[in-house]
Amino acid sequence: MTSLREQPELLPTMITFFQAHWGTPESNPVYADCLAHSVHPHTALPQWYLAFIPDAQIVGGAGLIPNDFISRMDLFPWLCALFVLPEFRRQGVAQQLIHRASQDAQQAGFDHLYAATDLTDFYERQEFHYIGDGYQPWGDQLRIYERPLTTRAE
Repeated sequence: MTSLREQPELLPTMITFFQAHWGTPESNPVYADCLAHSVHPHTALPQWYLAFIPDAQIVGGAGLIPNDFISRMDLFPWLCALFVLPEFRRQGVAQQLIHRASQDAQQAGFDHLYAATDLTDFYERQEFHYIGDGYQPWGDQLRIYERPLTTRAE
């Protein structure tokens, strides 16, 4: 697993990966622009990650961003664009991506990680807790999940 900041030479590969799995022809510049400007940012966010298997094949990816096109602008950072190739699902790849994003978010001083999704069981198994609904600019409603990043004293 690596981040774009650790290996900026992977920029074209990351653009291709995320565009193939999350983009549309109309959004092509969105991923290219976002990823290109996250290589050497002045802040902790955004971060982008790829997971590989030993033969260097990309099997998954995810992002850690300040907002995921969701109405809850008061919440951040967001896990976004989590995708694992179907043949590599249920092998811990998504968990590794979430763990890496969680570590980086915690290191940057954040107490929680958020995800907006229509999936339920998967995120709940990853220690995310449903906190309410949010809305995307085009009107879709998504469930918002929160994952604590620090252990709270009891």
